[in-house]
Amino acid sequence: MELILSIVGGLILGAVIGYFVIRTYFQRSSKSQIDELNKKADLVLQEARLSAQRIIDESETKAEKAMAKAESRNEAIKQKKIQEAKEKFSKLKSDYDQYRGKKKIELKEREAEVISKEKDIRRLEKEIKSKADGLESLEQENQNIRENLDRQVQIIAKKREELDRSNEIFIDKMESIAKLTEAEAKEQLLEAVKAKAENEAMALVKERMEEAKSTASKEAKKLVIQSIQRMSAEFTIENTVTVFNLESDDIKGQIIGREGRNIRALEAATGAEIVVDDTPEAIVISSFDPIRREICRLSLKRLVADGRIHPARIEEVVTKTKKELEEQIKEIGERTVIDLDIHGLDPALVRMIGRMRFRSSYGQNLLKHSIETANLCAIMAAEIGLPRKMIKLAKRAGLLHDIGKVAEEQNELSHAVAGMNMAERFKENAYVCNAIGAHHDEIEMNNILSPLVQACDAISGARPGARREILDSYLERIKDLEDLALGYDGVHKAYALQAGRELRVIVESEKVSDEFADDLSFMISQRIQEEMQYPGQIKVTVIREKRAVSVAK
Repeated sequence: MELILSIVGGLILGAVIGYFVIRTYFQRSSKSQIDELNKKADLVLQEARLSAQRIIDESETKAEKAMAKAESRNEAIKQKKIQEAKEKFSKLKSDYDQYRGKKKIELKEREAEVISKEKDIRRLEKEIKSKADGLESLEQENQNIRENLDRQVQIIAKKREELDRSNEIFIDKMESIAKLTEAEAKEQLLEAVKAKAENEAMALVKERMEEAKSTASKEAKKLVIQSIQRMSAEFTIENTVTVFNLESDDIKGQIIGREGRNIRALEAATGAEIVVDDTPEAIVISSFDPIRREICRLSLKRLVADGRIHPARIEEVVTKTKKELEEQIKEIGERTVIDLDIHGLDPALVRMIGRMRFRSSYGQNLLKHSIETANLCAIMAAEIGLPRKMIKLAKRAGLLHDIGKVAEEQNELSHAVAGMNMAERFKENAYVCNAIGAHHDEIEMNNILSPLVQACDAISGARPGARREILDSYLERIKDLEDLALGYDGVHKAYALQAGRELRVIVESEKVSDEFADDLSFMISQRIQEEMQYPGQIKVTVIREKRAVSVAK
């Protein structure tokens, strides 16, 4: 375009310059010639203008065509580039999706491999733990055998010393007999024989008791282990809910109500005490009756969810909750007896079994504990070879052994005796009634089911994690155990170790001989069995040490 303008400008400039040159040249000529020349110049100028205009129009047309062609070419190139970019993007996207899919598959495969390896590791850990437990039991048996051998060696040494001592005494007495009368000699001889016979009888009794304990303990452990291995507990600890959580502290004002009318109505309807304090987003529900506490918790839950909290609504919700909870208690009892395959229970006892679901003892849910005891009783009864009828009665007694804890009537009887009276009132089997009343040694046992229920109750309550013992009662039991040992003459110190599973007694060597140390250990263990309540067993170890101290100055 600039080139065309330059050409047109050059032509116009040339025409103007020619015009002035010709005009100057012909100024000297005649006027006609001048006019003619002027006309010719005008014609030349006009032709030049027309030629320039034509060239300009043609140039503009060519330029427009060139621009249109260039624009169409640019548009084609642009569309081509866009299409190439789209194809490249779709290819890259498909490659990325394919790569991402492969990565997902690889991650899933790795995750499955990691999970499989974790399972293998857990299985190996269980196998290692079981082997370690087996090694520990073997080591314990070896230790027991070693202790028994050491005890036998000590007994033989004592017998040898007693024999030497008796020979010396006999010689001395023979020397003194010559100075005695016949009656005096007979009396002394009878006393000596009597004392020796008493000592030998006591030693024989202890030896037989140790042997019986060793054999019985081994067989009992084997029986208990087999029973426990055949029955696994589903739950360890389950506490009754006493804290009601709130979404925000603003709801506390609605629960209290104007001048406290809502909370008073709720306490009067449920029989539970509601404590609203500074605890954030929580309300404490307190009641000695777990059923009332559960009714209060469920009623509060419904009222808070509904949002309408006033005395009339509270009474309506509490009444409805009581009815539903009563149906739930009955359903729980029926489902429990069906699961345990127990038939012929009185509906009142079935309802009591359902109530046990909302009661706990030392943190252990009472219903779960009773179900566990029932299963253990049935398994252990089968292990010792009882007939099928006795196995069913054992399971029945195990389920009902703590039924007295949920009795609705209040009395001063213990839960074992109260449960026995309840079972007798509903005409349960005499064996079952005795097992319920005797599982805490409050009445005399008169059948094989009573010690069976007592043992299974102890197994369920004493296994680690089953119960939460109160600190004060635990410390009191430890102190009573130590005080019992300190009550014997010659005992210097007593220590309860391993949470009361072992009692170590340190005696004064001047007051307690080696022979009396064995008797002291035996007497303390017998007294613990007679006077104290404890889970499992307690090992009594008497330590006698003589120290000779001298000072060099």
